[in-house]
Amino acid sequence: MTVMDDWVTAVCAELDLDPAAVPVPAVLDLARDVAHQVLRPGAPITAYLFGLAVGRGAEPADAAARLSALAGAWPVELGADPTDPTAP
Repeated sequence: MTVMDDWVTAVCAELDLDPAAVPVPAVLDLARDVAHQVLRPGAPITAYLFGLAVGRGAEPADAAARLSALAGAWPVELGADPTDPTAP
């Protein structure tokens, strides 16, 4: 097991969730896409909103793909400041 596996298992135990139902790669990819193509603080907020949608019945792979596509199409002028040296 990896540290990520251990963490997900522990969090799921704490929240009474099934770790097998956690789409870790999809969530990590989504967070990466938002952090790099929109803005870094948007990644955890998007992950939270993704979780709300999945909790309300959205299919995880579809929701993650839709949000990643939205991030990929996000207009640069609305994203991070390109002159910011800490921006991706």
